[in-house]
Amino acid sequence: MSTDVSTDVNAVTRGEVPLRIRDLSVSYPGQHGRIEAVRGVDLDLAAGEFLGIVGESGSGKTQLLLSVLGLSAAHVQLAGSIRYRGQELLRLDSAALNQVRGNRISMVFQDPMTALNPYLRIGIQITEVLRVHRDASARDAAQQAVAMLQSLHIPDAAHRLRQYPHELSGGMRQRVMLAMALIAQPEILLADEPSTALDVTVQAQILELFRELRARSGTAIVLVTHDLGVIAQVADRVAVMYAGRIVEQAPVQQLFADPRHPYTEALQRSIPRIDAPRPARLPSIAGTPPNPAALPAGCAFAPRCIYRLPVCERLAPPLLEASPGHWKACHHDGALGKLHGAAA
Repeated sequence: MSTDVSTDVNAVTRGEVPLRIRDLSVSYPGQHGRIEAVRGVDLDLAAGEFLGIVGESGSGKTQLLLSVLGLSAAHVQLAGSIRYRGQELLRLDSAALNQVRGNRISMVFQDPMTALNPYLRIGIQITEVLRVHRDASARDAAQQAVAMLQSLHIPDAAHRLRQYPHELSGGMRQRVMLAMALIAQPEILLADEPSTALDVTVQAQILELFRELRARSGTAIVLVTHDLGVIAQVADRVAVMYAGRIVEQAPVQQLFADPRHPYTEALQRSIPRIDAPRPARLPSIAGTPPNPAALPAGCAFAPRCIYRLPVCERLAPPLLEASPGHWKACHHDGALGKLHGAAA
């Protein structure tokens, strides 16, 4: 159910909220029934905010981002509302959406080798945004592209413009994707697991670039990942997704210090720690995510949850405020972490 704006679970009190998502659902036909990829998501993004969205593969994170820019496949059905600066994006045609894509809202995709055109030089791909949205000349666009690559710490930037994607390393290709997304100075950057395929050193460099970007330009960033460790380093606020729903949302420090949903707690317990004795077996979450074409009637996490109650199997919990600014969708009201001994 959609949340009223005046009491919105995602209300951000610090400044403007350029992006508002209300009761968003994303579904498409599958082999064994209709796939409910995103279910009733409400989400706000404040100006200059760094929002992390975390969850396992298949939780709906990528579909959520694609729906914002109208990049969902033709057979995907969208319902609800996505508003940018009051403009309803779900009702825009392709021509109107193209004025938003890359211009006001940009996206960095997960795999730069598939996102970049292997037949075009890097310079052509970066400058296209300026030629389309800013009516820049070829010379001005090239100069701005060089400056952007330099700001992303790419050496010999002018030479890189003449290269093809296969001539660059994975980290370089990801920086090129960032340059393409940022060259038009968008207000919002959507990043879909941009450092997943990179080694830890390059991953750290990409995350540092995100921090520099926000500090320099005030760009609001939505970072989708399955890695809570990445979220802990850069995000202001975190939304945890499971089976297409947001099951917990809180400021990042609050979420890590006091997780209120069993799924969030289980994700944290699954992270190896270097400051604790090595366990005989790394903790994991029992079971598997539910089939999105045959979701249970109650809480989707109930079959894997050590805190489950009888009500969990028949009634899906609403997303409610557990403490100021901290929201959870869970029937269990007690403190988490106290039942592990009994449940183990």
